[in-house]
This record gives sequence, structure tokens and C-alpha cells, in this order.
Amino acid sequence: MVASLVVLISGSGSNLQSIIDATQNGILKGEAIVSHVLSNRKNAYGLERASKVGIPTSVHPLLPYKKEYGNDLGRNKYDTDLAERIIALKPSLVVCAGWMHILSPEVLGPLERRNIGIINLHPALPGAFNGIHAIERAFEAAQQGKITKTGAMVHWVVTEVDGGKPILIQEIPIESSDTVETLEDKIHGVEHKILVEAIHNIISTTSDT
Repeated sequence: MVASLVVLISGSGSNLQSIIDATQNGILKGEAIVSHVLSNRKNAYGLERASKVGIPTSVHPLLPYKKEYGNDLGRNKYDTDLAERIIALKPSLVVCAGWMHILSPEVLGPLERRNIGIINLHPALPGAFNGIHAIERAFEAAQQGKITKTGAMVHWVVTEVDGGKPILIQEIPIESSDTVETLEDKIHGVEHKILVEAIHNIISTTSDT
């Protein structure tokens, strides 16, 4: 059975592209397809990447909810609707690939009750630099002599930001010659690889049970 992936994005979609490539010519070929790409930003280039290869897309922006209902109630309604949208797509797995929006219990609860797993890609080692600007914070810590390595991981999504159980982890050394830009390039290269591998591992494990 071919797994159906719903991919959540917010930006350029380079991680999405690695998944698409793997379903067409890589280790995910014949075992998974990207059935839908959903963005919280209408100008996210990842939507164009998906459209170019015939993958359906949709946009679910937060701002209209805040304008109509206010910040707190608007966020709650947004998340409730997001869960309903995802569930309606009937995914085998939801992949956060550069999704810049914290998934609240209003999203995670309904999906968990339907046994729909959600994974996220994060550019840091477990527990090291949770949240935003992880690469910049790791580089700064290295400049201060506090660390000599960082990494990237794919983990299950839970309410605690970047606190879910890791699925795949890879360490990345921080060299004295590195700049923020070169470190970003190294991490992004690793991210593209481990995201695809993690999806493959999950699908393989699921199909064996």
C-alpha cells in the first residue's frame, strides 16, 4: 500500500522538494506519494514546487481568523479548522517540512485520536536548541566555546515544541572556519537526507506491523 503524505510548509519548500524527489526517483518511490501540500502563507514558494508536479495545494492563513475573532479565540478556531482540513485529506502521515506554526492540542488531539502521526524536521540535536533560530543559536554557542557540534533531527510532534521522541538524529561538527551561512548549508544538506530516511523508516515499520 502506498502511503499518503500531507506536507505542511511555510516557505521555499526545499525540504518538500527532497520528499518529492524521493517519491519520484529515490527510496520513497513506490511506497509513498505527496498527496497534498498545505501552507499557512499564500506566497510560499513550496506551493509552486508542488503545483509544478501536479500535487494539490491549499493555503490556511491565520490572519483572517485573528481579524474576525481576536488573537486567542482566532488561534483556537484556526487550529480546530486546521485539524479538520488535515483529517479530511486522510493522510498516512503528516510531515512538517518548514512549517512555521506551533501545533497546539487543538490540532494534535484530533489527529492522535485518528492515529494520524505527525513528524517535524528541526535543525538541532534533541533538547539542545528547541524553538526558532536554532542554527544561529548553535553558531553563537560554538563561537563562545560552549559546543563543538550541532545536528539535525526528525521527531514526532507533541505539545512541547521540538520535544517529541526523535526518529532520526545526525550530528554535525561546527568547524572553526564555519560561518552562519556555511553551517546553515551543512545542516540543510543533512536535513534533506534524514527527512526522507525518517519517512522511509516509518512507512517500512508501519507496513511490517
